[in-house]
Amino acid sequence: MIQESFAFGDSPFHKMDPRLKVAAATVFSFQIALSQDFYALSAALVFSAILVAAARLGFSPVAKRLLLVNGFVFLFWLILPVTFPGKALFSWGPVDFTMSGVLLSARITLKSNAIVLILIALTGTSTMADLGWALHRLKVPDKLVYLLLLTYRYIFVIEQEYQRLVRAARMRCFEPATNLHTYKTYAYLVGMLFVRAASRAERVYQAMVCRGFNGKFHSPRQFLFSRSDKVWSFTLGAVFILLGYLEWMKTILS
Repeated sequence: MIQESFAFGDSPFHKMDPRLKVAAATVFSFQIALSQDFYALSAALVFSAILVAAARLGFSPVAKRLLLVNGFVFLFWLILPVTFPGKALFSWGPVDFTMSGVLLSARITLKSNAIVLILIALTGTSTMADLGWALHRLKVPDKLVYLLLLTYRYIFVIEQEYQRLVRAARMRCFEPATNLHTYKTYAYLVGMLFVRAASRAERVYQAMVCRGFNGKFHSPRQFLFSRSDKVWSFTLGAVFILLGYLEWMKTILS
């Protein structure tokens, strides 16, 4: 089950209005993804690290998530310097490592880490229910919001159904192998999983209708845009302008 390990705490980000957090995370993610200047990207990485520190999140859980992301980014360091065209930085036998490939890999590394840290600090400090409420108040289509909330709620139920089917197959002495019997067994397993998921979805819908569901989800918590939220809005806005200025200066100087 997915644990909301960062969603509970007493830091300023845990008390911040989720609408502000979702909007800020979205804006900064797009800005960082579109940036090309190393000064702007480095500043964004430092800023995102400061946000994580201000959110008072444990070092070990954050490091584990960064390790997972950078394990994937490491593949770019293996591929891009030898495949991206450009001036050769150095050669290793018949393989040329290009400067443009190294710079592109460095940009991807800075962007990935900065965006992940910002998402952890802002959206990770809210529960999925609060994020759904924030998306609804930000005028995201209701169907998308409900799809997100229901998927988050019942993905674990589907996983439990899958584990039951696997255990039932093992109790019947099923041993996976590279043969037709194994392929047919897994095909039947996936098909039965879809059948059970559809059946459970129907039962869940009937239960919701019996409890008066009218197509709207209501949050038991009420959020108000407080004075501290206004301060954070100006702070985040100032950082956004600063990062944009650094990127703009690079464009002017070039």
